[in-house]
Amino acid sequence: MSEILVVDDERSMREILEIMLSKEGYSVQTAKSAETALEVVAEQVPNLIITDLKMKGASGLDLLRQVKSRFPGIEVIVITAFATTETALEALKLGAYDYITKPFEVDEIKVVVHRALERHKLLRENLRMRAELKGGYDFGDIVGKSPRMQEVYRIIEQVAPSRSNILLTGESGTGKELVAKAIHLRSPRGNEPFVPIDCASIPEQLLESELFGYVKGAFTGAATNRQGLFELANRGTVFLDEIAEMPPAVQVKLLRVVQERSIRRLGEGKDRPIDVRLVAATNREIEDEVRKGAFREDLFFRLNVIQIQLPPLRERREDIADLVRHFAQKIAGEEGQAVPIILTEALEALDMYDFPGNVRELQNMVERAVALSSGRPIGQELFTEYMQKGLELPIQPVGELPDDGVDLEAMLASIERNLLEQALQRAGGVKKKAARLLRISFRSIRYRLQKLGLD
Repeated sequence: MSEILVVDDERSMREILEIMLSKEGYSVQTAKSAETALEVVAEQVPNLIITDLKMKGASGLDLLRQVKSRFPGIEVIVITAFATTETALEALKLGAYDYITKPFEVDEIKVVVHRALERHKLLRENLRMRAELKGGYDFGDIVGKSPRMQEVYRIIEQVAPSRSNILLTGESGTGKELVAKAIHLRSPRGNEPFVPIDCASIPEQLLESELFGYVKGAFTGAATNRQGLFELANRGTVFLDEIAEMPPAVQVKLLRVVQERSIRRLGEGKDRPIDVRLVAATNREIEDEVRKGAFREDLFFRLNVIQIQLPPLRERREDIADLVRHFAQKIAGEEGQAVPIILTEALEALDMYDFPGNVRELQNMVERAVALSSGRPIGQELFTEYMQKGLELPIQPVGELPDDGVDLEAMLASIERNLLEQALQRAGGVKKKAARLLRISFRSIRYRLQKLGLD
């Protein structure tokens, strides 16, 4: 049960709020001054404080300062009959969740209290999650406690201390660069450079000089000597993203670097020793590229000493809620905004989506939702419009209407029953999975199954 402390020097106001909030199911205490309130808080920390602004002795703003200094996790709502732009802004700057002016509507304060407590709950969950991560799952921006991700974490910890080259495979947007960084930071090279290189974004004619550097006069425009990215990464880690896009001519040069542990600048006649660890990544089936002759087999074996397969987001749905909260907190912090509340209905809607763009797509969706929410709780409507664009399925025509008509209700019930049975069969009887196949909520499929006697 959420605990609320009401602070006001007017007895009638304390009683009104206590009665009203108690009827809503909250546990309510009262205090007649800021000084008394601090004594109460010291004994039992509430989830929320509702305080009057103008009181005898210390003011509501004084109480707000003390609370946020000593108990930053408590949400505070300020109520005042003397609200001005200055006092309102000062209260918000000091960390108040919101302010309400007297006289207020009962429904208004109910809504504000509900939202403040939802925010308190979210922040408490975030603290718990961070504590768990620090307890053994601290992998920076890689978020997820699903069995698939636990296996990834285990491999990272196991291989990071070694010198072995690593190949990361998986669909686009699954977080391969984050894994590469985690490996680097946990390795003995963690204090040395981490240099990411997107092999697909550098033009073929420039890739060799970007990787290995060049000397003055090596080609038209080479006016000075220049280090390549491999030299810049010396003693550190080179992350070769989209390695399957590397042209065959550059693959030959890279193979030599791996074998000889040296590089040769373009136009130079001598080798330079280099000490780098290679972490490569691809979203292609690189073994198929090898069989087709598009990627060198000897280079593949050199890079594929240890392979880590990153799962797509649709195969670790239990991580979606944590990822949404992580991105919302990160994005709000970067924008200097309060972390928005993520409603359960929004998380349920996201659980119905297959995320072809994986974690990167989810991050973009959360960033869009945070921007559009304007500080309000994020509901499903901020996600469904985006998702429906990718979920439009062709509707099969049912043929012409017979001359004597049809029993529409019976026909629709038959179609519904058939699709429900197919979905359940394909999902192995798992209702949540069947609901995803039909693009409906778990609550909806449970209702439909009961209605048709299939439950």
